[in-house]
Amino acid sequence: MENTKLLLSCPSGLTPSQVLYIPPLLSSSFFLLFIDHQFDLICFWFKLSVILDQSYDRIPHPDFELENSIDKIWDQRVQKNASLYNGKKFRYGGYSLLRGDGSNEDSLVCLRLGLTDYRTFVGTNLSPSWEKFLAASEDDVIKCQHTSSPLGNGAVVETLDKRIVVLQRSQNVGEFPGHYVFPGGHPEPEEVAIASDQSGEELVDRELINNKVSIEMFDSILREVVEEIGVPRTSLFSPLFIGLSRRVLNVRPTAFFFIKCTLPSKDIQQLYSSAQDSYESTLLYTVTMADLESMALKMPGCHQGGFALYKLMVEASKSYVINNPYQSRVSH
Repeated sequence: MENTKLLLSCPSGLTPSQVLYIPPLLSSSFFLLFIDHQFDLICFWFKLSVILDQSYDRIPHPDFELENSIDKIWDQRVQKNASLYNGKKFRYGGYSLLRGDGSNEDSLVCLRLGLTDYRTFVGTNLSPSWEKFLAASEDDVIKCQHTSSPLGNGAVVETLDKRIVVLQRSQNVGEFPGHYVFPGGHPEPEEVAIASDQSGEELVDRELINNKVSIEMFDSILREVVEEIGVPRTSLFSPLFIGLSRRVLNVRPTAFFFIKCTLPSKDIQQLYSSAQDSYESTLLYTVTMADLESMALKMPGCHQGGFALYKLMVEASKSYVINNPYQSRVSH
């Protein structure tokens, strides 16, 4: 899809710091479990972790006038809407593949995060001059080093009757009014009591903070789903991280998750009317894959990427069943 770029895909899904075992019965055709879309690397064992460090914060743009435009744009927005809040956000600074001893068994997917805020997001990524903030580089991280790039999140929620939840955004929201989207928002630094980067912290403290942030990546998407569609948290399975996408327009990155819900579509429709954040959307749909294919064309680029990541996950799960007779017997 030309409106989106896949940065990372994990078709089998990752949970916080979990090693995934790949049974030896699998044929080589299912070994597409983790794909590095920049380097075309394939790994068989992996975990997900986070490093929060100021080295992944935004680098100010050398153009003084362009840099000063951030405050001007923010002031204009506040004058129009005094309720705007300049909250902290996690900034996407790339990811790394780490291996403790060089073997596949120690592979680790590590998200690199800094801190940014909503003011800088409005003044860079959402600026009419957002393209001027981009650096001339094929490397995605370097290209976006002068943008706020807060890490968003989105969830592909599957109902008990195998439908996918899609929302239609309200006409009153700031970005993409009226578009179809998956439930989502942002992981929040305030939820884990983080107000600044941690480079000066002791090693043990940094590890504790990184673990808290890693858990927040998963907790935050559960909160967003509960608040936006109204289902109880107890109806949701643990989220599986399926990858990262970035929309081409204003280079906004989003982490996507797959979540199963124990409720059927009709129950979710009823609960949606009393959802805490239902004002952000006007309609909730529960759709088939065929319907989702057409609706994705009317999604923001980052959510089109979320759909592409979901399709990779579906194809990988089909391949797993086909190429693993033992798993097929267990499933039945």
